[in-house]
Amino acid sequence: MSNHFSLSDCDVIGFDLDHTLCRYALQESTKLIYESFAQYLVAEKGYTEDLLSVTSEEWDFCSKGLVLDLEEGNFLKLAEDGTILRACHGTKTLTAEMIEDIYGEKREWKHFKTINGTYARSAKYYFYDNYFDLPGALLCAKIVDSLEMTDGQKKYDFWKDVISAIEHNYKTTAFKENCGTYFPTVKKDPGRYLKSCPESLKSWIRSLKNAGKTLLLITSSHSDYCRLLCEHILGKDFEDLFDIIITNALKPGFFSLTPQQRPFWTLENDVEIDMLPTLEEAGWYSQGNWLHLYDLLKKMTGKPEPKVVYFGDSMRSDIFSAHHYSNWETVLILEELEGAEVQEPDMTDFGSSLKKKGKYDTLPVQENYSISKKWGSYFADCIAGAKSSQDTTYMTWCCSSIRNYSTITIPSIMAIVDLPLDYKFTRFSPGNSDIDGYYPQPPAILLSQNTEGAAA
Repeated sequence: MSNHFSLSDCDVIGFDLDHTLCRYALQESTKLIYESFAQYLVAEKGYTEDLLSVTSEEWDFCSKGLVLDLEEGNFLKLAEDGTILRACHGTKTLTAEMIEDIYGEKREWKHFKTINGTYARSAKYYFYDNYFDLPGALLCAKIVDSLEMTDGQKKYDFWKDVISAIEHNYKTTAFKENCGTYFPTVKKDPGRYLKSCPESLKSWIRSLKNAGKTLLLITSSHSDYCRLLCEHILGKDFEDLFDIIITNALKPGFFSLTPQQRPFWTLENDVEIDMLPTLEEAGWYSQGNWLHLYDLLKKMTGKPEPKVVYFGDSMRSDIFSAHHYSNWETVLILEELEGAEVQEPDMTDFGSSLKKKGKYDTLPVQENYSISKKWGSYFADCIAGAKSSQDTTYMTWCCSSIRNYSTITIPSIMAIVDLPLDYKFTRFSPGNSDIDGYYPQPPAILLSQNTEGAAA
């Protein structure tokens, strides 16, 4: 494998939508997602109204890469070998002694071998790897806190209610039915939650198409919500930018469910009409699978093995699955690369007002969404409370996944739109260092570790 990657070598360029092409005002969308779940749990499932109030300090709990151990009610930050670096019971930080009492002296989480290399879902744990998930992490932590205060219970069976809240707010008919809290609110004021794409990004997409690239949009969002997002961020003519649009793709199943792959469906007024045994031409479709899509891409490009690259923000749904099952090149969009771990915080998402808005405090201006005081760096950490390794920094499981499954990792698509199409990125590969695949620059904590390692 070459040590470099270039878009000019790709025949097909695919994009995820949410948090990839479509960027959100994180402060507002985080509060809305949290509220949509909390209101349902209080109104429909009888949970405490305390869930409806969130202080500024509590938002700091939200951090990508956490695993919720549903058997224990604990949130875990894992090293690349599964060692527990930090942990909380609900929102309460666990000491080293507490962690070892629950998980043993070696701090091993028993389900790590199951989730590592598969990203499988389970009734026993949940992995938080994208910005749609994060508000749910805080909500679940607060639920554990409330259960401890009221019942002191040791068995946690709230997850079924959280799933109900997700299904209520995000079911495929919710947008059309104006159901739940999330979709009606975004529809009413999309500009509050969505960031329009700069003209330079739209021009870049057009330049890819003019260069003969086949362009895909593959999103798990339903077609009606996809249309709202795309019209707001790209304009009314957004369909002209893509050769194929696939909505309700149900990732990662779009990539992983073989040989029982889901068929494609045609759409009429956002309703799935006809099931297709194969995919024969470009257009807008629902559901589907990568194998039938790849057969079409062979016809469109005239190549027996067209080279595909896919941009996405979710390790589980986009990057791991497209790499592992489809052998596509992958570009991870990781907003943490433009945060405090790399350079001065980008305060775009936080505005200047510190006034309270309704029941929710605004996120404090001095905080950056990409780093949590409670959880520390997304990329590396010491083992909390371990006397023998106070000065030893370990790569996190999420960071090792980036190295293993993404071709390159960038903070946003805007980071590369001014580059020539044949720009050669240094890719993640066994022949390169752990930091070479980050563009335009690696996280500071990895850079320092790499420098120290080289010096040693």
